[in-house]
Amino acid sequence: MRQATHILRIATRGRGLADITEKVSLWTTASSIATGLLTLFIRHTSASLLVQENADPQVQRDLERFLARLVPDGDPLFAHTLEGPDDMPAHVRAALTQTQLCIPLVDGRLALGTWQGIYLYEHRRRGSQREVALHLIGE
Repeated sequence: MRQATHILRIATRGRGLADITEKVSLWTTASSIATGLLTLFIRHTSASLLVQENADPQVQRDLERFLARLVPDGDPLFAHTLEGPDDMPAHVRAALTQTQLCIPLVDGRLALGTWQGIYLYEHRRRGSQREVALHLIGE
């Protein structure tokens, strides 16, 4: 059994989904591990990770509209506004989504479905430098 680790650095443009599938796939290919399990973990509390449809961009827009209605910026419910009106809503959005993903590696490829991609979901309005820790274990 072999292991490989890496920190993927992603500059986001602000709220929305950033497709990181290709970057993750290139790294797994370079590892020379053919069969195993990849774990991705985001090292932030105001961003998250998703496996989501990668064919129709309306899916991403619909997700954003839904979360905007569910957790609006500037909601007077929140006392934590240290970094602005999108601060606490970003933390709630991250709590409702995922901080880690596990994806099987089969024959040297991520075992994603035809219409699936890996996304970093930035929940803050402004762009940020984000880090995703990757850990691959296998043979």
